[in-house]
Amino acid sequence: MANKAGSQAPFIIVFGGDAYLNKRTGRDLIRRALHDRPDAERIDLDATGCDQYAFDEAVSPSLLADVAVVVVDNLQNADDKLGESMVRYCRQACADPGASSIVICRHEGGVKGKRLLDQLVKAGACKETVADLKKPEAKLNFVLQIFEGEHRRVEPLAAQQLVAVLGERTGEMAAMCSQLCFDFDDDPITLDLVNRYLTSNPQVTGFSVADKAIAGRTAEAIIAMRAAVEQGTDPIALIGALAMKLRTIAKASAVKAGTITQAQAKTNPWVLKNAMRQLSGWTSAGLGQCIRMLAWADEQSKTNGGDPVYALERCIELISHKGRD
Repeated sequence: MANKAGSQAPFIIVFGGDAYLNKRTGRDLIRRALHDRPDAERIDLDATGCDQYAFDEAVSPSLLADVAVVVVDNLQNADDKLGESMVRYCRQACADPGASSIVICRHEGGVKGKRLLDQLVKAGACKETVADLKKPEAKLNFVLQIFEGEHRRVEPLAAQQLVAVLGERTGEMAAMCSQLCFDFDDDPITLDLVNRYLTSNPQVTGFSVADKAIAGRTAEAIIAMRAAVEQGTDPIALIGALAMKLRTIAKASAVKAGTITQAQAKTNPWVLKNAMRQLSGWTSAGLGQCIRMLAWADEQSKTNGGDPVYALERCIELISHKGRD
């Protein structure tokens, strides 16, 4: 990402990957460019509606500054004329980076705009490929890297819980990691601390209730459920979390029986491993009974005359007896 003089490359493309990481990478590059060129003017363009004249004007000296940091979003949407102008400027800038404006483009990934991307790279642009974080292991590594960057440690189960709950919302997950490091001196950060920060998340509360029920701790599970409802958690959210937990146990049972593979289960490996440990005493009939009871509880929570808290209690009792009435 640096030219021969050691400074930032004059034309950089942030390509694909996780949307949050793509944006964050672009933001870091912009910050560095403005730091390196304190007199530069920042100009933001969107290739979706930008033409070649707007780009040419942006990279040219102005009354305000001799150079600019030009940020171009949605590079994949650039038309042919804009693309030609960008390639032409890229060659010029890479030949004389010290006197040129810096251009930082963000491309959402995929095949759209590939021809222009290839032309720009051939002309000397630096392509910064962003990780996609699609696999659970990649998300877990991302969490561990955040704590590492803060010079802190995190318990494996705590990191896994963050991924299980917030793994589809990278920005929230990153913010939660940073907030935990800021608020607590504990090293490592524990599962208890993570759950304390996630108590407002019905999925976490539902998993906690389900774990207590599956362990046969009926009274504790019911008390936890009632406390959550009193604090404003919608019963239907708890029902959904309980159902998700039981579906995971069903998948673990199918994997153990050889009916499906771990890949076909499409479940985080550590979540599946934990469900395997909870399989003892469960039968297909018992799982089916509990899932049917949860469907009934779901109906009760959506009916004006229903009693969702009573229905949840019935579900918890049945789950704690592994589906045996």
